[in-house]
Amino acid sequence: QVQVVESGGGSVQAGGSLNLSCAASGHTYTCTYLMSWYRQAPGKEREFVSGIRSDGIAGYANSVKGRFTISGHSTKSMVYLQMNSLKPEDTAIYYCEFDPQCTDNNYWGQGTQVTVSS
Repeated sequence: QVQVVESGGGSVQAGGSLNLSCAASGHTYTCTYLMSWYRQAPGKEREFVSGIRSDGIAGYANSVKGRFTISGHSTKSMVYLQMNSLKPEDTAIYYCEFDPQCTDNNYWGQGTQVTVSS
């Protein structure tokens, strides 16, 4: 059974930093996969933040470019999100998605809360 577990959320003041981690375990996929971060603020829809493919190709939402950096460990199905210069509008639950490209299945973690105070 595939499990996706996030960690590293917390509360910081504006301008601070946090580093989120995510690990996907319990799978035997050997194909290319995508691991992404999404976030959902209260009263808003879930939105894409950043993603990285197992070959290292990465992308970012415009709202976080230049502030967030995604990195991954291709052989261990892990992804990290370094978040700098945090703003109150970054406050949300951050979710990790594991998406093997050879299947229609994708897997989500339970989310980790990030709170940025002004």
